[in-house]
Amino acid sequence: MSPSFDTLRLTVDAGVATIALDEPDSRNALSDAVMADLLAAFAAARDDDAVRCVVLASTHPTTFSAGGNLGGFASDVPLAHKHVANGRFPELFTLIGELGKPVIAAVDGHCLAGAFGLALACDLIIASDAATFGTPEINVGVFPFMIAVLIYRNLPRKKATELMLMGDRLDARAAERLGIVNVVVPREDHAATVREWAGRLAAKSPLLMKLGRDALWRQNDLAAEDAWDFLRAQLTIAFATDDMQEGVAAFFEKREPVWNGR
Repeated sequence: MSPSFDTLRLTVDAGVATIALDEPDSRNALSDAVMADLLAAFAAARDDDAVRCVVLASTHPTTFSAGGNLGGFASDVPLAHKHVANGRFPELFTLIGELGKPVIAAVDGHCLAGAFGLALACDLIIASDAATFGTPEINVGVFPFMIAVLIYRNLPRKKATELMLMGDRLDARAAERLGIVNVVVPREDHAATVREWAGRLAAKSPLLMKLGRDALWRQNDLAAEDAWDFLRAQLTIAFATDDMQEGVAAFFEKREPVWNGR
């Protein structure tokens, strides 16, 4: 049975865990409570052997998430407490990076500020044609400090800087042209497309998916020569797995592979 949470819904079906933000009154603002639940939900998905893919979504009809909780920024709490709370963002981004399972951000609506960084932390982004993306923090005297790392790793530098300094929004097609999202689909087809992509990911070898995804995360900031040495070692490890042997055999025998996770 999936654990229950106050600010989101976690369900598991056919190897796919769906984490749906569910704080409609705040448009899924990333409050301390939401961040704590996201950390716990992703940890639960990581530790559940039945889960082979994770979808991050929203129950709100027009908004994925409005981003950081401005009320929390203005709250009268000790500065040290705010500093601790700020650390939840890199903690969550790292948890997603080290999850060992592919993560799809299903964005159908506004995806702004800290939520934009959250979507960028995922492996793939499937957007509806109603999606928008942006970092409007500067317009209210704030700055997207905690997501700047992800923005610079996903966008061309000049466009990344423009977004953060100007505070404008991108529609789904503009985001697709910049490589922010993988695909844009009509809103009425969005849920079906997410299910189809998630099902395809869940059908692949969970062992090779983990080895490959962990390798991508680890090599991210390595110098080229160091990255090649590391990836060469990972390929050698992959050769020793049953799943790699099974996948190659199934290809030549023109059948579907049967993964045993070894």
